[in-house]
Amino acid sequence: MESIKKRLVACPKCNNLSEFSPNNAFRPFCSERCKLIDLGIWASEGYTIPEEIKPDDLTDEVYNDGS
Repeated sequence: MESIKKRLVACPKCNNLSEFSPNNAFRPFCSERCKLIDLGIWASEGYTIPEEIKPDDLTDEVYNDGS
């Protein structure tokens, strides 16, 4: 009988190794705690993709400061 190797991956939050399989309900995280911490960062818009501000993105208030 062949033994099946478990696929271990680093948890994106804490870098501990965790099993990446249906047996791990929190995959790719190692625990519910790490999964919830990451979810909280997403919910508070902590992850962003940097993008340059274009002139069209600015409102007229920036150009007309009331003077």
